[in-house]
Amino acid sequence: MTNYRRAWMPGGTWFFTVALLQRRDNDLLTRRIDDLREAVRATRRAHPFIIHGWVVLPEHLHCVLELPPDDSDFALRWRLIKMGFSKRLPAGERLSASRRRRGERGIWQRRYWEHLIRDEADFAAHLDYVHFNPVKHGLAARVADWPYSTFHRHVQVGRYPEDWGG
Repeated sequence: MTNYRRAWMPGGTWFFTVALLQRRDNDLLTRRIDDLREAVRATRRAHPFIIHGWVVLPEHLHCVLELPPDDSDFALRWRLIKMGFSKRLPAGERLSASRRRRGERGIWQRRYWEHLIRDEADFAAHLDYVHFNPVKHGLAARVADWPYSTFHRHVQVGRYPEDWGG
């Protein structure tokens, strides 16, 4: 098995990409957006983190999150978010023998992409990536047209103009 290396930095800020197991023709995340939001809220109550940017697409999501100064356990938070979302869905998805043995659901990919943000330029580039992603994937003509994004919050506080990104 591959030996994954994770950057564990207390108080760090990370960019994440988290995807559903079945990505083709799957709109589960946007169709069940309220369930995802509740899973994130419940996790934040138990294990706080700051959401700097977040976008939910039909079958994957991107976000920029910051942990408290004495905490580096983003893996716990993703486990709880994925589990909390999965518990809100009716069972019935096809399960591999491996997932059945482990008692897992067949909803999320096991792994996720994470990148420790290095500096302000890296932070800004990843925040732009998060918010532009629906346009990149052809889901919206303009960034402002996509409803499942923190872009709208950033417009309200003046970080982005309303017409940013087309």
